[in-house]
Amino acid sequence: MSEGGLTLERKLELLEEELRRAQRFAALGELASTTTHEFNNVLTTILNYAKLGLRHKDEATRDKAFTKILEASQRAEKIANGVLGMARNRGTERVPTDLAKLVEESLVLLEREMRKYRVQVELEILPAPLALVCGNQIQQVLLNLLTNARQAMPNGGRVTIRIAPDAAAGTVDFSVRDTGSGIPADQLPHIFDRYFTTKRGPDETGKGGTGVGLSMCREIIEQHQGRIRVESTVGVGTAFTLKLPVAPVETAASAAPLPTLGIPAAAPFATA
Repeated sequence: MSEGGLTLERKLELLEEELRRAQRFAALGELASTTTHEFNNVLTTILNYAKLGLRHKDEATRDKAFTKILEASQRAEKIANGVLGMARNRGTERVPTDLAKLVEESLVLLEREMRKYRVQVELEILPAPLALVCGNQIQQVLLNLLTNARQAMPNGGRVTIRIAPDAAAGTVDFSVRDTGSGIPADQLPHIFDRYFTTKRGPDETGKGGTGVGLSMCREIIEQHQGRIRVESTVGVGTAFTLKLPVAPVETAASAAPLPTLGIPAAAPFATA
């Protein structure tokens, strides 16, 4: 049967697409909130040390002020490049992507949050080929998994991000492991179900509790012809592993480098 020229199946498809669009906007909203806090901290540092340098005329104090201003500016550059990484490739096109670079951009955006909640991040990056993915979508998955890991460790802990090739499967394996509370065995089969959640609601940062996060993650990975696996033990922690397709050699060879913002390596005002 149809109503208004649309079948029930088509209506369901449209509703699912609308939900996916809302999820993408929610991810962008969280990114905007995180980035605003990060930039606010950087600007505060720059302003305070600029005032310090203006108040004090001695060379030692001014050198310290300039050093702190330079460090804060370099921090702002990293944040801006992280945002550019999220903003590029807003569509669904899959291109050869360096997952290690993707991790670097993501951690810049979450560094302050991880530090606030006493979460230590360890990297195990093995030499691996480029993955054929939509970088923006995989970054959304990574940010979601890292946020979940942080929330599973309210008293602090350790997150290990590992990238390694699986030549036999033709994939790049991308895992996020935490030392958090773990997921009970009876809940584990349902964590990818839409609207299923173990959380009582959003935390103090406004994240979590809707139940759409992991279902969206699985949908994204499956659309990439990849797989997502989870292992968890209560009281020990949880590990999510993404198995993503390797980019064909000829495609990877033609991949152009991505533009980034940059501070000139040499002082632009140096004089002879």
